[in-house]
Amino acid sequence: MARATKKSNDLVSLEPKKDQFMGFWFQDSIEFVPGCTLNVKIKDFLCRTRSKFQDIWVVETEGLGRMLVIDGVTMLTEFDEFAYHEMISHVPLLVHPKPSRVLVIGGGDGGVVREVLKHPEVESVHLCEIDEEVVNVCRKYLPSQAGSLGDPRVKIFYEDGAKFAVNHPKSYEVIIVDSTDPFGPGQVLFQRPFFLSVKKALTHQGIAVTQCESIYLHRPVIEGVFSFARKLFPVTSYYVTIVPTYPSGMIGFSFCSLDWDPLRDIAEARAKRLKNLRYYSPEIHRGAFALPRFAEGFIGGGGAQQPHRSRAKGRSQLLQP
Repeated sequence: MARATKKSNDLVSLEPKKDQFMGFWFQDSIEFVPGCTLNVKIKDFLCRTRSKFQDIWVVETEGLGRMLVIDGVTMLTEFDEFAYHEMISHVPLLVHPKPSRVLVIGGGDGGVVREVLKHPEVESVHLCEIDEEVVNVCRKYLPSQAGSLGDPRVKIFYEDGAKFAVNHPKSYEVIIVDSTDPFGPGQVLFQRPFFLSVKKALTHQGIAVTQCESIYLHRPVIEGVFSFARKLFPVTSYYVTIVPTYPSGMIGFSFCSLDWDPLRDIAEARAKRLKNLRYYSPEIHRGAFALPRFAEGFIGGGGAQQPHRSRAKGRSQLLQP
């Protein structure tokens, strides 16, 4: 005889549904303005570990794919990481005509290296990441970013990026600084001595691009960087990309060049040959440097400054065999 099913008279049923998930919500530790922060529903914790530098998490989210969290701060999600990694990488690489040697400081998740390796002109990539555990975790749990770290053109150095740049003068055509925010140890990457060491690590017509925060939230940081960057580099400018899961949905980069102009010297033919792009295009490249009126003064004047020396002379020297 079948057992009778007890019918509940409760106004609200607390019985879990077959497809219901009683999940966790991750709250980013940074309030980008008072009372506002990022909250993401978590399906599963894939990795929670502590390196000698920081807490490292990888979580599976409800709608953003996998997410890398370091010390409670969102570093990237699979949902929108391409907008950041493509713009920090392809802008300088398509402005410099012969970017054969590239240094990436930070970026242990591998997203920047993945984009850099799409350029056949690149012969070697040095990745300088202070925390080896970030690379290990991302190789295991974020292969869509870190899968390229095994490419034979890539060499990884587990060192302090500021010191590494000092010890490699005149070594790179392009340097990309994929830094954390300017607090704790990351502050040094937003200061004049670091930018000076980056300048010295570039070849004579090199380009450096650095993560440089949001025009909506970090005016003092941006103004501080450009107060000395425009004195160190003949060509400086600032450009943006749209990343929904970053504070304000927008993040920007400093563009610092010893010669090449970010708007006049775009290699459009090379850009057309790049594969598997989801965000970057020459049109997006140009538009990214057009800042809203309220932000034009942050860098000491809107638009890219002109190089001091003759462009014709610089190009003829570079293109000699």
